[in-house]
Amino acid sequence: MARVARRGRASFIVVMLGVPLCPYVIFVLSPYAQAFYISFTKWSGYTSTKTWVGLSNYRRLMHDSAFWAALRHNALALVIVPVVTIGLALFFASLLNVGGRKGRAAVQGVRGASIYRVVYFFPTILSIAVIGVLWSFVYDSTGNGLLNGALKSLGGGGPVDWLGSPDTAFYAILAVMVWLSVGFYVVLFTAGMSSIPRELYEAAIIDGANRWDTFWRLTLPLLWDSIQVSVIFIGISALDLFALVNTMSSGGGTGGPNNSTQVVSNYLYLSAFKYGDYGYAASIGVVLFVLMLLLAALTFRLSRRDRVAM
Repeated sequence: MARVARRGRASFIVVMLGVPLCPYVIFVLSPYAQAFYISFTKWSGYTSTKTWVGLSNYRRLMHDSAFWAALRHNALALVIVPVVTIGLALFFASLLNVGGRKGRAAVQGVRGASIYRVVYFFPTILSIAVIGVLWSFVYDSTGNGLLNGALKSLGGGGPVDWLGSPDTAFYAILAVMVWLSVGFYVVLFTAGMSSIPRELYEAAIIDGANRWDTFWRLTLPLLWDSIQVSVIFIGISALDLFALVNTMSSGGGTGGPNNSTQVVSNYLYLSAFKYGDYGYAASIGVVLFVLMLLLAALTFRLSRRDRVAM
């Protein structure tokens, strides 16, 4: 009877796991495997024949200045976006949860905290493509843009070509990336701070700790797991940036001017759908896939070391 029960339980597990696993293998894992194969071929994407070229696409990547420019921009975004986004999100979440005091030791957020949470989350519910178009109007250099109009009213001189100048275009896009991401992580960190017992903050205040001390010695260690996950998610977003670059960069989404806003994902898209070189695009995708895996592994490794040190 026990053997029959074990067989029945094993069959049930296999069936219940196999039903969702089969579509996952077909629609998720299979395209990944095909991308690795296609990266070793020359293929226009519109024919049934693929020419095997081995490592030719990867050797071409090593000498492609546009690819290296895109990779540098992704590396820059990988540093700026997580640091600024998480820093602002932690600051705003702290204000909303422990930014005010009532009485001697009771801890509460600033007034209107519930309203601010909703306002911060607004950008998250919009499509990235819609955000890109809206901010393109904000950055408009003809004098009708909101940002240039504000600068003009403050005596800032003539309009600035935010998206048309190589010196400002990429940083303007990164600013939008931070703007649309902060709200989600404010909500995430707010949820984490809400689970921290208020008694800990009250005890720290009674002992004479100021806001800076409670943040570094209490809030930050207890939110470390949430911050770790946030770094991985933001890092993956920083390695993408496709939608914003494609909708906001000059030259019709080509990463202009002069590849000053080019990123790896957008260059992959252009290689496949504009230049018709799917094999080369697949090799770019494989490199991007490996970079994302390395980012996740490195983040977990460093965070594990920090936790042991604590």
